[in-house]
Amino acid sequence: MNDGLIDALRHNAWAMRSLLSVCKGLTQSQWQATATGTYGSIAATMWHTISAEASYCARLMGEEPGWDRRAKEPPGVADMESSIVDLAERWDRFLAHPFDAERTIVVKWRDGIDRDVPAGVFLAQALHHGNEHRAHICTILTSIGVPTPELGVWNYAEATNRATPKREAH
Repeated sequence: MNDGLIDALRHNAWAMRSLLSVCKGLTQSQWQATATGTYGSIAATMWHTISAEASYCARLMGEEPGWDRRAKEPPGVADMESSIVDLAERWDRFLAHPFDAERTIVVKWRDGIDRDVPAGVFLAQALHHGNEHRAHICTILTSIGVPTPELGVWNYAEATNRATPKREAH
């Protein structure tokens, strides 16, 4: 039932791991770099993306991760990598069972009003949010002269053997 979402969420995790692998080689100065029009530094943006995704996942699953998703300061690269792996496993567990995309979750909106938000919107936000902020990080990396990885869905499909060469008929 949830099969169509598996690749979408696995792409999200693959893209985060791919981007973080580039960031592992950054100097502390580069890790703190920012650019106009982006969320913040590479470190802050990466952590914001991971912690927000953990929030969406926690609301959908009804359970918090075993790490502090609310930490104000970004953890080190190794802890971020561990959190990304944990999130991928959590999403796989979530999608292993049917879920009601119309189930509402109460969210206190920015205007202070509680709103009913369908579970499907949380999934859409998790994917959109990740793409948006990975683009921010790639903008910063490009601005400081660091090559960025190809993070598209086709790249994911090829890298994970979800797009394989067609075999010739004999």
